[in-house]
Amino acid sequence: MRKRYLNTSLITLVLLAICQIAGSQTTVDRLIAKADSARLAYDFILADELCRQVTELDSTAVDKIEDLSIMSKNGQKMMEFCSRPVVVTRRTFPLKDFLLFYPLEDNSWRESPNQLDPNGGDGLAQAVFYPEGAKDIYYSAADDEGIRNIYRTSLADSMWTAPTLINEQLTSSSDEIYPMLSPDGESMYFASKGLYGVGGYDLYVSKWNPETGDWDVPVNMGFPYSSPYDDFLFMNTEDGRYSIFASNRSCSKDSVCVYVIEYDGMPVREAILDVKDLRALSALFPARDPGRIEKSNEDDTGEEAKRYMEKMKEVRSLRDSVSNFNKGLEALRSEYSSASDDRKAALAEEILAKELQLPSINDSLQKAVKGLQALEMEFLANGIVLDVKKLQERADNEVARRPSSVRFTRHSYGPAPSLAIREPEKKFDYSFMILPEGRFAENNKLPNGIIYQIQMFTQSRKATIADIKGLSPVFERQSGGKYICSVGLFRTYADALANLNKVKKQGFRTAEIRAYKDGEQISVNNARKLENERLYTVVFYPVNGQSLPDGAMEAFRKAGTDVAKSVENGSVVFKAGPFHDKGEAEELMRALKALDAGDCKISDE
Repeated sequence: MRKRYLNTSLITLVLLAICQIAGSQTTVDRLIAKADSARLAYDFILADELCRQVTELDSTAVDKIEDLSIMSKNGQKMMEFCSRPVVVTRRTFPLKDFLLFYPLEDNSWRESPNQLDPNGGDGLAQAVFYPEGAKDIYYSAADDEGIRNIYRTSLADSMWTAPTLINEQLTSSSDEIYPMLSPDGESMYFASKGLYGVGGYDLYVSKWNPETGDWDVPVNMGFPYSSPYDDFLFMNTEDGRYSIFASNRSCSKDSVCVYVIEYDGMPVREAILDVKDLRALSALFPARDPGRIEKSNEDDTGEEAKRYMEKMKEVRSLRDSVSNFNKGLEALRSEYSSASDDRKAALAEEILAKELQLPSINDSLQKAVKGLQALEMEFLANGIVLDVKKLQERADNEVARRPSSVRFTRHSYGPAPSLAIREPEKKFDYSFMILPEGRFAENNKLPNGIIYQIQMFTQSRKATIADIKGLSPVFERQSGGKYICSVGLFRTYADALANLNKVKKQGFRTAEIRAYKDGEQISVNNARKLENERLYTVVFYPVNGQSLPDGAMEAFRKAGTDVAKSVENGSVVFKAGPFHDKGEAEELMRALKALDAGDCKISDE
């Protein structure tokens, strides 16, 4: 009987433990659901706190809430950089064909699946934008793992280039969709759910960098363009008056809202830390919508308010001037392309004169924007608090409302693309391999830095495929009438050593390690000393958590160093180096700190 009693007690204890675990798990799941609801309601502080409570209750749940925690922290940072666009109108369309209502040329969209996007859409990404006569196509397509990336193909003579990924900065571990260029081709807008954001698809813009000939680090467009929901397909209209994008933040799953806002190329950013204000801003009520945020009857007639309003009007006026000037310049360039030879000379002179004026006009606008920001800082320093939101709304009312030229007309899909695309060039793989048939390196030149190779043999004649016994990549060089064959490009001695016996087992029993610095042979001992030298890296954390400030790239260029982008805890981090001299690293750090746009540190890891 005692033994039976003990067994019953043990079972009871086990059942109690199971109930406790189940109860704890229920609490954890409930907290996670509550945290996600808080994120969707723009309460990122509460969401972050609930994530912390989850980890306190169950340390094994860290992986479960990692993404949610990162998005909550991102949201808090993004609340410090919000803009207030003027919403002209919004319309709700069925998800299945919303993009056909965009004010673009008829037949511009080519329905997926198609030649460029053979795997088809993902519910949101339904088509490729390919207007008639386009010579560059930027589009989203799924790779072999089903992840959607942005590709580009260009018309060269009668053939289209092999599609290539845009670059590393615009490619995440998740999906990127709907790339759209600005009318001037200098900005690319797209949506991503794998870059720095707050959940779902966020909107990003990347600027074309003529110096590097590539797209710069993309920047999250921030609230209210991005949201915890899906925001996508952002574009600017050809006339420069409006921007348009779609979102499912305020509609059913089978629909999307399309928002038309007044174009603002240089939005004034402000912090919106009140959750209710952020929700109201992100609702994007049109200016004439009865549901728009009610304006206060209180009239700010103080001297400071007047100064602010005047400066704001100056900025807006200059923006209109720059926009109109650019349109006039584009019209002249367009006329030049089809003008007669006699007319071209006069047009070229007129275009040159206007291009010389453009920097001065842009400089005036930049000065006005800085003046507005300086005024805000002056008020802040003197303890003067203005209701910027109300002043901006008043300015909106004072701006003469032009009727929207955007007309929502349903267009048709164009025919499926049929492009003559060149076969992609296969890039040689320089990683060490043992293959059924060996391969010689395409280029015998060694990369800069410390490189180790495994020297296989020296002989009086040129080596053949049979001689290298399946090894790849094999480098062959001549010295003193002899042919020397070595295999591999190893960045560390440890890697070379780990593969030495593999080479010997292939029949090269006298194989040995050789070392090179910037292509010149040095002793292995010296190479290992250089390899183990302490190197310094400057780590820069931008204040907005995502983009480099003005002047940063110039500081990097002066330091003569490479810059790499990475993500730590949901924020973008830039790392410059390596530096052998700590003084050089400190000099760069001082230059970055002088920009007052983020934190810096020197790492010697």
